[in-house]
Amino acid sequence: MALKIRLARAGSKKRPYYHVVIADVRSPRDGRFIEQVGSWNPMLPKDGERVKLNEERIKYWLDHGAQPTDRVLRFLDQAGVAKRDERQNPKKAEPGKKAQERIAAQKQAEEDAAAKAAAEAEAANAPAEEASEEAAS
Repeated sequence: MALKIRLARAGSKKRPYYHVVIADVRSPRDGRFIEQVGSWNPMLPKDGERVKLNEERIKYWLDHGAQPTDRVLRFLDQAGVAKRDERQNPKKAEPGKKAQERIAAQKQAEEDAAAKAAAEAEAANAPAEEASEEAAS
């Protein structure tokens, strides 16, 4: 039987409260679980006691093969029970493919407009220089 240490939602609408539970992976999120080993109240301030864990029971279940979800693993890492590897995704902040195409098209349009303006400025300056040279002769 594959076990997970995961969150089960409780609380009312727009007032979340989560129980940290040991559950079979096949059971629904808020459904049947084997044991409740903690709680998380995200409504409390960050410097308050938001997360409560029964570390002894969590260690027992980790030794018996239970896998924590990512959010629970963050809590366990803060408590010093388990180690969570840092993740690096440098491409996460990049715009999507279509947005990159729009940006490239906008840059190209700006470059074309700048080149056209420079060419017009050169054309406007060239006849004035020729006229001044003819007048000097």
